[in-house]
Amino acid sequence: MQQIGKSAVTKRSVVIGGHKTSVSLEEPFWNEVRAIAEAEQITVSNLLRRIDRERSNANLSSAIRVYVLEHVREKVRRLRRESEHEAFEPQVVAL
Repeated sequence: MQQIGKSAVTKRSVVIGGHKTSVSLEEPFWNEVRAIAEAEQITVSNLLRRIDRERSNANLSSAIRVYVLEHVREKVRRLRRESEHEAFEPQVVAL
């Protein structure tokens, strides 16, 4: 598990909907944004455009952090459901 502590904020220029802007995020968030985009087979720019369109918060960096947090929470919920489902499946034992 990664050590929790100070993480430097990295500012990156991105193009969202044809407009260039800069976004400041900690490196673990950038890593997760790239992983989400890769898993969904879309570009980081397309993922950021989706987050930008759906946000209610005025701050894009905050909206990205919340999106990543919710994405990770959903992964955990899915894994828990799968784990619980497997725990209750009857075990077949060959005799």
